[in-house]
Amino acid sequence: MIGLGRMGANMAQRLHRGGHRVGGYDPGEGARQRAAEAGLEVVDSLAAAVAALPVPRVVWLMVPAGETVDQTLGQLTPHLAEGDIVIDGGNSNYQDSIRRAKALAEDDLGYVDCGTSGGVWGLQEGYSLMVGGDAPVVEQIAPLLRTLAPAEDRVWARVGPSGAGHFTKMASR
Repeated sequence: MIGLGRMGANMAQRLHRGGHRVGGYDPGEGARQRAAEAGLEVVDSLAAAVAALPVPRVVWLMVPAGETVDQTLGQLTPHLAEGDIVIDGGNSNYQDSIRRAKALAEDDLGYVDCGTSGGVWGLQEGYSLMVGGDAPVVEQIAPLLRTLAPAEDRVWARVGPSGAGHFTKMASR
C-alpha cells in the first residue's frame, strides 16, 4: 500500500486482518510509524516497497489525486516488471485513469482504477469498490477486493474498462 494516511492505512489493516501479506510505504515518517505499530510491514522508500513484494507484484496507491499520482507512478514504474499490477484507489479523474492505463500497458503493466468509498468506517464495515480495468487483470486482484468489501457479502463490482471505476465513483457522489 503506497499512501498510509487514514484510509490507506485502514485498508492495509483490513487486508492484513484478512490474511494477506501487506507492506506499506508513505513519505511521512509519522504515517509509517503508526502503520508499523498496527502490525504492518513498513519500508522507507518506493524502491524498497517494490523489492519486498513477490513477483508478480500488486501495488495499491492511496495518494492524492492528480499530479501526486503521476509523480508516484513516475518513481514507481522503473522498479516494476512485466505482469505487475498498479491499482489507483484514490479519487483520480477517470480520463487520467484511461491515460495511465494506456501508458502502463506499453510496459506490459496492469492498471486498475478503483473508486473506493468507506471512509473511517471502512476498516470495520468494509469498502464499496467500483473497479475499472481489463477483466483478466481485475480477476487477479479479486481476492484483495473480496477482503476489502463489506463482510456480510464480500461484493464488489468491475464496472467496465479502465476509467470506469473512477467515473462510477464520480457519478455516484
